[in-house]
Amino acid sequence: MGNRIEVDMDRCKGCGLCVSACPADIIELGDDINLKGYHFAVLTDAAACKACAFCGVICPDVAITVFRGLKK
Repeated sequence: MGNRIEVDMDRCKGCGLCVSACPADIIELGDDINLKGYHFAVLTDAAACKACAFCGVICPDVAITVFRGLKK
């Protein structure tokens, strides 16, 4: 599976800090809305993710989990 992140869409409040923190520019706020009424963060290109974890560290809601080098 490689490097990737998972966003807990129900915890994300759409603050956009992860979008700003991502050096690869592969996180954006999606069009869908969670149960709280927020546009939540989505990973746009998993293959480009370096698992730097900047997004997970900066997330105030602990809504992002970073996975490094997982293989099937």
